[in-house]
Amino acid sequence: MRAAWYEKQGPAREVLTVGEMPDPTPAAGEVRIRIAASGINPGDIKKRQDSFGIGMAYPRVIPHSDGAGRIDQVGDGVPAEWLGKPVWCYGAQSYRPFGTAAEFTVVPVEKVAPLPDNVSADQGACFGIPGITAHRAVFVAGPVNGHTVLVQGAGSVGLCAIQLARRGGAHVIGTIRSPSEEAIAKNAGAHEVLLNDQDFRARITALAPAGIDHIVEVAFGVNIESDVELLKMDGSIATYATDNAAPKIPFWQMVFKNIRIFFLGSDDFPVEAKIAATHDLNSALEVGWQGFEIAERIPLSEIASAHELAEHPARPGRVVVTL
Repeated sequence: MRAAWYEKQGPAREVLTVGEMPDPTPAAGEVRIRIAASGINPGDIKKRQDSFGIGMAYPRVIPHSDGAGRIDQVGDGVPAEWLGKPVWCYGAQSYRPFGTAAEFTVVPVEKVAPLPDNVSADQGACFGIPGITAHRAVFVAGPVNGHTVLVQGAGSVGLCAIQLARRGGAHVIGTIRSPSEEAIAKNAGAHEVLLNDQDFRARITALAPAGIDHIVEVAFGVNIESDVELLKMDGSIATYATDNAAPKIPFWQMVFKNIRIFFLGSDDFPVEAKIAATHDLNSALEVGWQGFEIAERIPLSEIASAHELAEHPARPGRVVVTL
C-alpha cells in the first residue's frame, strides 16, 4: 500500500516519507478500511514534533488518528455486514503505530462509525478526535438540558461542542477571537456569540445574570479566573487544552462555589463514552448539521505541505489528506 510515515520526529518536510508498505490485515475484532480521506489534528502534529518530549513510541509511525473510507476486510468475530460499508474512524494511531495516512488502516471495530449518506469522506475524516472530545466536554458533568453552557473558542472542538450542547437542550453561548468567526459559531448552533474582549464580562453577565452552569474550555490557564467568576454554585468546567502548562488556580473561590473541573484526554475516555459520541454526532449530521469547512484537500504525496498548512493555515477550515 501507499503510505506516509516518519521514523524520527521533527519538521514535517524533514521527517515525513511517502512510499510503499505491506498491506495490513485485520486481526480478530478489527476491520480494515480503504482510506479515502485522512484528517490532521493538532495532536498528530504534536506527536510528529515531539512537543511533549515523549519521543518515538514506535520505530515507524504512520500519522493521523482520524479518517474515513470503506471497510474492505473484517477480522474474526466481526459481523460480515460491515463489509463494504462507508465509515469514519478514530483512534487509529492511539496506542498503535499505524494511523490513517495510508491507503489502508486497521482499527478495532468499536472505533468505527457508519458514515451517513449525506456526509462526505472529507467531513467524516475530521470528526474523530474533535467530535469525541467535544461530546465528553459537554456531557462529562451530566445532562445539559435547561442549563446555560459557555463554549470557549470556535475551533474544531468548540464548534462540535456548540452543536452537541444545543442538541442536548442547553442555552449555548459561544466565544470567538475575531468577528470573522461569528458566522461559523452561529451556524454550529450558538444562541449568542461574544467576542472575548474587554467588554466580555459585562455582556455575558447581561445574557446570563444567574451565572453559567458549565464551561467547555480551550484555554484553561488564561481563562480559569474569569471562568470561576462566571460559574454558578456547583458549576463545572471541562477543559481539553491550555495556553499555560502550569497555570495558577483561584483555589478558595473554587472551593466556596464547589466547582468541579474535568481534565479531558480523548485517548483515554471510556469506550462507552466514545461510542455515545459517535451516535450523537451522526444524529446531528443526519438531520442537516453541515460540520466543518474543509479549507484544504491535499494528496498523500504532498503530506508535508498538508502538515505545514495545518500548522500555519492559509484560510479558515480543516486540512485533509486525500487518497
